[in-house]
Amino acid sequence: MNEFQASTEQHEMLAGRETAGLAQPVSDSTAATGHCDKKQRLIDEINQLTAQRDKHLNDAEQHHAKMAPLEALLEGDEVIEEDRLTEIRNEHSSLKVPYDASNHRAWLLDAKITRREKLLNHETLMAGYTESIANWKADEQELNEKRDSLSTRLAQIQQQAEEDMAKARQAETDAATAYAQAVAWGDTEGEKNANADAQKAAKNLATATEHNRRQHLIITALEQELAIVDQHIAEAQREHETIQRTAMSLARTVLEERWNEQAQTLMELGGKLWNVQGMLGGEHLSLMKLVLPQEGEDFHSWSWRELLDRSSQYSVQDILAL
Repeated sequence: MNEFQASTEQHEMLAGRETAGLAQPVSDSTAATGHCDKKQRLIDEINQLTAQRDKHLNDAEQHHAKMAPLEALLEGDEVIEEDRLTEIRNEHSSLKVPYDASNHRAWLLDAKITRREKLLNHETLMAGYTESIANWKADEQELNEKRDSLSTRLAQIQQQAEEDMAKARQAETDAATAYAQAVAWGDTEGEKNANADAQKAAKNLATATEHNRRQHLIITALEQELAIVDQHIAEAQREHETIQRTAMSLARTVLEERWNEQAQTLMELGGKLWNVQGMLGGEHLSLMKLVLPQEGEDFHSWSWRELLDRSSQYSVQDILAL
């Protein structure tokens, strides 16, 4: 009996796992369907908005075609009587108002189209931005490593040039001092040796001076190369920051859309809760405080009034179907 019970429990556990394993593709399929529906909705909205925008642009072109000859008269050198001039200006103004209005409406619709195109292609766009940011960061890192190498080499050459000149000058000074001391003490042999050392030190100083001149040419070239590298680093930083800001703007647009979608889901739950509270004779004290902002292109906030409107849509069966 115990063996049969254990076998039965094990079979139930395995069946539960199989059921859970089968449920996952259904969930994935539902999510994929929802994703496709969302894309199709965006495509439909883009098409509708594009048709509206093109209509306003066409209206603007028609108004401009009528305005063009009037503008030519107003801007030309032809002498026009004052009454006729006033009439032309009035006619031009009457055309310019709808012309500007059509252009403004087209501009607003174009912004809506751009937003939806970003939402439609945000995955591809974000992948491109992320890759570009990574490339510019890599370039900046490589340039910084090059700059560190140049700076180290420049410091070494500068230090070596200063030390070589200091040693050559000191050797010449020491030889001159030794010569002066030999003369002062009447040391003829010492005077000869010091004179020879002074001549040798002078030659060494001349050689060091020429070497120092060449070193300074190298130093100047290294400084110029450093300046070029610094320019490239600044450019990489600007490009990285610009692309990152563009990517952040896209992220904001996508997050705004997701916020609004989640807000709609929350409002649906709120409508049901409002309904059931009313059915049970309760108060809506907490829900009355609701203010849920809509993000993106529309300046709107959802409040308890929307909950009240939504609550009438749900039946008892809808509420009980948790």
